[in-house]
Amino acid sequence: MKVKVTQLAGAEPRSRDVAIGVFDGVHVGHRKVIDAADTVLTFEPHPLRVLHPDAAPKLIMPFEIKRDVIEGLGVEELIMISFDDEFSSIAPEDFCSRILVEELGAKSVSVGENFRFGAKARGDPQMLASRDEFETRVVPLVEVDGEIVSSTRVRSLVAAGEVEAATRCLGAPFLLEGTVVEGDERGRKLGFPTANIVPSDDLVCPGHGVYAAFADGRPAAVNVGVRPTFETGRGLLVEAYLIDFDGDLYGRTLRIAFISRLRGERRFAGVEELIAQMHRDVEAARELCASFTPP
Repeated sequence: MKVKVTQLAGAEPRSRDVAIGVFDGVHVGHRKVIDAADTVLTFEPHPLRVLHPDAAPKLIMPFEIKRDVIEGLGVEELIMISFDDEFSSIAPEDFCSRILVEELGAKSVSVGENFRFGAKARGDPQMLASRDEFETRVVPLVEVDGEIVSSTRVRSLVAAGEVEAATRCLGAPFLLEGTVVEGDERGRKLGFPTANIVPSDDLVCPGHGVYAAFADGRPAAVNVGVRPTFETGRGLLVEAYLIDFDGDLYGRTLRIAFISRLRGERRFAGVEELIAQMHRDVEAARELCASFTPP
């Protein structure tokens, strides 16, 4: 099944079970909101980018990954609302009557308990529950490892390199995607040719270090950082060594699933010491990928 992606104006009339939210990261709390919904209603761009640009967070995932993750939850339709100044001023009552009832034909609506909507965030789950046109399901916040799961918490975990904890909060490994670009071929000279991605400034990126990961489903050892052993002058780079793979990935979109942090980034005394550590990293990544079981 392929999820149908439409703008609100292009949504065809039908009865719908609608889950509403930004759903950045599609973490375990989001998944409970989406459970049993056939339609997800979300907003692009992130509302804070319009309402408070200086406070807008880095996103956990771009739209393409969010779409694919939501599709994997069995959702039939992903409906986009373009969040702009005009939409931000809509009265919450109008959001309910015009968008949910008239345009989407919602027979049920599912939201998280902290969901707010409409001008000045006056709309809340209680307002939704007061409507007679549809049933409302309010999903409590979810705890993992003794703390509430939120997109903010996931961003912090990923940025700190704590990808195992992020996986528990997300319900799946953290995903990073990008186009493979040409590097300086230093990895090839060292015997470890890498697929290089320049991460987007708009997206959260794992903290500097070496990780076990899957790159397009293949076991990989991935370095995130600025390569302190060499004076390159380059900025942040994600370098993925695909284990037991020999092929040309230049220009392709590569999706990396981070499963475990092996070590922090460090400067080595010389190339031979670096190569010896790279061998250890690759073997550790190989073992971790072989034993990995999805949450």
